[in-house]
Amino acid sequence: MKHNIMESLKSLSNFFKAIENDYRISITHIGLYAALLQFRYDKGFANPVQAYRYEIMKIAKITGPVTYHKCIRELHEYGYIQYLPKKNRKQRSTIYFPL
Repeated sequence: MKHNIMESLKSLSNFFKAIENDYRISITHIGLYAALLQFRYDKGFANPVQAYRYEIMKIAKITGPVTYHKCIRELHEYGYIQYLPKKNRKQRSTIYFPL
């Protein structure tokens, strides 16, 4: 358990270092990334995690699906995560975290 907490903190710290000079990252991206880490922690620190959009939106306090999709897609495009969405709403998307 202690190891997972330390890994979570390290992941968040590494993210903050990586975005320090990245003007593209907004508070919404930061909140979404933190929510993804929380979701990952709750799933036993799995990598990758599989999640429905609404599960992550609830943790991140994002109410609009357009905002969620824009930010998660951008986190993927900028290289902070690897996001593999599913076309079928009844299937979870897959999110990989960098090692």
